[in-house]
Amino acid sequence: MSIYHFSAKTIMGDDKSLNDYKGKVLLIVNTASECGFTPQFEGLQTLYEQYNNQGLEIIGFPCNQFNNQDPGNDKEISAFCERNYGVTFQMFSKVDVKGDNAHPLFVYLTKEVPGMLTKQIKWNFTKFLIDRNGEVINRYAPQTKPENLQKDIENALDE
Repeated sequence: MSIYHFSAKTIMGDDKSLNDYKGKVLLIVNTASECGFTPQFEGLQTLYEQYNNQGLEIIGFPCNQFNNQDPGNDKEISAFCERNYGVTFQMFSKVDVKGDNAHPLFVYLTKEVPGMLTKQIKWNFTKFLIDRNGEVINRYAPQTKPENLQKDIENALDE
């Protein structure tokens, strides 16, 4: 099994198969618009601009499960990301990333790479790096800044 078995709704409401990303290196991030880590959007966008032409795709999944830090609807979230951080990477519709209603992709990701102490995602901006074959390489804590992922991204792109 790989991430290519999953699909999700984009922030614009279209169904998208993750199989569309076959052969790409992916950074999957659960995001929030009103979090202390929200400025990481800027770093994520920088990574996207720097490595997209080499095969990196960043995909963001807004989540409102942590202190209600992303209360807006998809349209509001999309406008916020574009207006404040110039986000051009693919954003998906808001999802749950833990609990009974967690999106199946995040159930899979947390099973493949459990976090410290618990499998569940503990906060916004948890990041998962996926190789070109759809396999999870690593999981990064919310406080890990996007620029600190460069070496791992470069290694994944070179494989």
